[in-house]
Amino acid sequence: MTTTIPKQTTNSNSNSPTPYTGFDQLFIGGRWVKGRSEHKLQPINPYRQTVILEIPAADQRDLEDAYQEAQRAQVSWAEALPSERSLVMRRAVEIMDARREEIISWSIREAGSPRKKAMLEWKAARDVMEQAVSAPYGAEGRLLPSDIPGKESRVYRRPVGVVAVISPWDFALNLANRSVAPALALGNAVVVKPPSNTPISGGLIFAKIFEEAGLPSGVLSIVAGPAREIGDAFVSHPIPRVITFTGSTKAGRHIGELAMFSPIMKRVSLELGGNSPLVVLDDADLELAVNAAVFGKFLNSGQICMSTNRLIIDERIYDEFVERFVDRVRNLKIGDPNDANTDIGPIIDEAQLNSHLKHIQKARQEGARQLLGGDPDGLVLPPHVFVDVNNQMSVAREELFGPIAPIIKVSNEAEALQVANDTEYGLSSAVFTRDEGRGLRFALKMEAGMTHINDQTVNDLPNAPFGGEKNSGIGRFGGNWGIEEFTTDHWITVQHSPRTYPL
Repeated sequence: MTTTIPKQTTNSNSNSPTPYTGFDQLFIGGRWVKGRSEHKLQPINPYRQTVILEIPAADQRDLEDAYQEAQRAQVSWAEALPSERSLVMRRAVEIMDARREEIISWSIREAGSPRKKAMLEWKAARDVMEQAVSAPYGAEGRLLPSDIPGKESRVYRRPVGVVAVISPWDFALNLANRSVAPALALGNAVVVKPPSNTPISGGLIFAKIFEEAGLPSGVLSIVAGPAREIGDAFVSHPIPRVITFTGSTKAGRHIGELAMFSPIMKRVSLELGGNSPLVVLDDADLELAVNAAVFGKFLNSGQICMSTNRLIIDERIYDEFVERFVDRVRNLKIGDPNDANTDIGPIIDEAQLNSHLKHIQKARQEGARQLLGGDPDGLVLPPHVFVDVNNQMSVAREELFGPIAPIIKVSNEAEALQVANDTEYGLSSAVFTRDEGRGLRFALKMEAGMTHINDQTVNDLPNAPFGGEKNSGIGRFGGNWGIEEFTTDHWITVQHSPRTYPL
């Protein structure tokens, strides 16, 4: 197979590439087509509260076409040389660089991402793409020792086949690409179901990028449509061998059950809910801890799976921490996400906003004391800070996914650990202390997939294992762990000399 890389199209009057068009269609089997569902997706700009465009949604016929084309195209894509697959990934990186502002702008328009967050997300997605450049060379097999005379024991690592990706809206660009890029690089075909409120940054933008990068037809499809129409079929269809999903624990359980009991069982990688604690011990550098806590809690208005959900503070430094934290939060800039200075932009939609308002009301009813807050302006909700919180309150036990910060006072390190681990979730976590050894001992006892010493909970590196424990999910994304998720082992033996059998 020889991969032809097309020239990038540019405006004649500038060095900028011609902006992408055609996002009112789906991308199935290498063609841009109108979805055949009677339903239409209408993603809305959360800040302007205006419809961005209208997309005819996919129905089960479109889904069937996508999976059939993926199965057909995957065979020759898997046979492509590692260098050919790597070249497509390298070209995709170059396209992401050339189209940086265009990609960032879609995150701002669709998700209401403040520009600061959208820029961080573009960088994270680009890093994942760059990591995928080397992925084709990381799918290594093994030779195993054998106790049978004359037998050679080999393990071949090969693509799983077709990977189905259900991407979320909060970090739509990055959380889609952490599955799409490595799965493609390793020789799989991919079908993506993006979220209905961010179908472009969560899926269709990658169809444009990889089409421009020279990915063979059919290897990637994007089927956007309502879950009630194609959701279960997307998971239970017999063609995909791996399902990756990022979203709520409730939805993840349902997907896991569908995958297990479908006609052909399949693997799942689930990154689900979180209740990430940020612990500040009595010897912590408070300036460092406060700055990190503000970032970890309020980046993207707290609409991130690994956002800091609870602040757990030793009583010896509690009052000073609260004072500094409230002062910092009070000065965050709220408003237009396209303004480079904005810190807090809009909530994604009215349903999410109403959920936050219920959390705020219930926190007050349960006895938490509000130090900061305010009424929403459209979908923009000002930061809320609560003290006098205990770990049994709903504001501490539930995933908030918004700009609401509950602060819990603890008497010592042992209680801090107990409170941090007293949750059904185990995604990200953090601990602050001036003593690195103390921090490490504490971190090793935290029941989480990820713990950061002297940093906040929102960390994601393309070569590190991203994932959670308990009800926060199954599997790991990133680096060599991603290679394991999107490949399978095939054990093959060769009997070089006649074998003597006991029967």
